[in-house]
Amino acid sequence: MSLSETALPFDDIRNLVKSMPGPDEEALHKVRERDSQLTKPAGSLGRLEELAEWLAAWSGKAPPKVTRPMVAIFASAHGVADEGVSAFPSAVNKQMVENFAAGGAAINQLCRVNDIGLKVFDLAVDMPTPSITREDAMDEANCAATMAYGMEALAGGIDLICLGEMGIGNTTVAAAVFHGLFGGEASDWIGRGTGVDDEGLARKRAAVETAVVRLNGEKDPLEILRRVGGREIAAMAGLIIAARLQRVPVIIDGFVTTAAAAVVYAMDPAGLDHCVFAHVSAEHAHTRVLEHMEKDALFDFGMRLGEGSGAALAAGIVKASAEMHSGMATFADAGVSVKS
Repeated sequence: MSLSETALPFDDIRNLVKSMPGPDEEALHKVRERDSQLTKPAGSLGRLEELAEWLAAWSGKAPPKVTRPMVAIFASAHGVADEGVSAFPSAVNKQMVENFAAGGAAINQLCRVNDIGLKVFDLAVDMPTPSITREDAMDEANCAATMAYGMEALAGGIDLICLGEMGIGNTTVAAAVFHGLFGGEASDWIGRGTGVDDEGLARKRAAVETAVVRLNGEKDPLEILRRVGGREIAAMAGLIIAARLQRVPVIIDGFVTTAAAAVVYAMDPAGLDHCVFAHVSAEHAHTRVLEHMEKDALFDFGMRLGEGSGAALAAGIVKASAEMHSGMATFADAGVSVKS
């Protein structure tokens, strides 16, 4: 998938969003019809049944299948991290990318136990974007190119994509995106991230306030993304759009990945219908964001790691929903009497 060389870069993105397809109604009907015949009381598997329907509707497969799931981690660096908004230094970015490669991170273990592929995309972790308190994070061309780069993550027949990220300072950047998109006060959108103390939290609040003041009332989602966002958020937003176009269901992880989803939502509220939200982050503003977008996460384990960790756990649930639907016998197959 490539962007044209004639239109303004963001025009291409907007045109892709306008062309996003709806659900596959035939596949959805087939799954509902089969579900009504399976050896269980109607509705007795709750959200597992809903997930099977969701998979079919957005993959076009009935019965639904998950054979090549993948977690895509986008790693980036942020100039605002140098302003004391995180409990960890920016050097951790490169170190964690190396840890992913060595198989030593939490996400490596979750992918292994759930048989999920893992790819890490290094978005220039040695070259932080400018601090959003003083300058725009990206220009339009670079932001669109980064979104296009994220779109390419679907190569290779992936049929379920889980969003993950890593970048010191990116909860600050995500909070600025939410504040720019949804208004309110900076304090509505910030949290302790990697564990900052009260002074760090105050610096974080000030950074988000300053960044959004710089927007001067800008409401265009893509402009907000490029000015106060980050490369990983741009890449994930591009991936969400590409997944819709290629009929690949998406699992959103936590607070920062939801910032990418929020950009797409602000462009088209139906633009996230092919996505499920894995978990409610311990970053308290995540609940506020989900409520604003009228989305329900699958679980709340008090997690706030990132890396796609919650999405990988959710992928196991989604895989189970597909196996449940396709593998169960019908009443007729099993010779089980239906209720009178």
